[in-house]
Amino acid sequence: MSGKIALTYDDGPDPTWTPRLLASLTEADARATFFVIAPRALANPELIGAMHADGHEVAFHCHRHVSHVELSEDELAVDLAVGLRQLRSVGSFPRAWRAPWGRETAATRRLAGRHGLRLWGWNLDSHDWRGDSAGEMHAALLAQGGLRDGDVVLMHDGLGPGARRRDCEQTLALTRLLLAEAEREGLDPAPVSECEGVLA
Repeated sequence: MSGKIALTYDDGPDPTWTPRLLASLTEADARATFFVIAPRALANPELIGAMHADGHEVAFHCHRHVSHVELSEDELAVDLAVGLRQLRSVGSFPRAWRAPWGRETAATRRLAGRHGLRLWGWNLDSHDWRGDSAGEMHAALLAQGGLRDGDVVLMHDGLGPGARRRDCEQTLALTRLLLAEAEREGLDPAPVSECEGVLA
């Protein structure tokens, strides 16, 4: 392999869609990063265990899916502390954090430093929450230049606030397309903490 890419998934784990996604990743011998919503992780500890067992990275997304620009620093500190405590209770100790909608504030950055968390954005956005077909999403990503070493791709294995779709079927299909493309390009899908991309 000549480089690495990070396939990342927000808003899970989902008891229906995450197991199917994990199966697709295992079949391709690929690893990914899951930015999880802590109460969903708490409700599905077996999925968190499966992620760890398969070499995926379990990272922190949020306790409450609220934009950081709408929270005071104290409110954000509570959200982070509660969420990290919940993840620790299911055996996960994240090193990476992605803010809901990618909206970071100065408080986000201060708290990340305080907790030893690396903040991650993305440079390729699938916009899968809109309900586009896998083919449409893949074509849009190709129009941005296709997959390159260090790319961080944003997808969702759960239905978050504002989602216009009813399921994650097209995200599964897109994942399979991206895994095939990565193999053609000699790129290794790896956890985001092993990658260094140019982030938006």
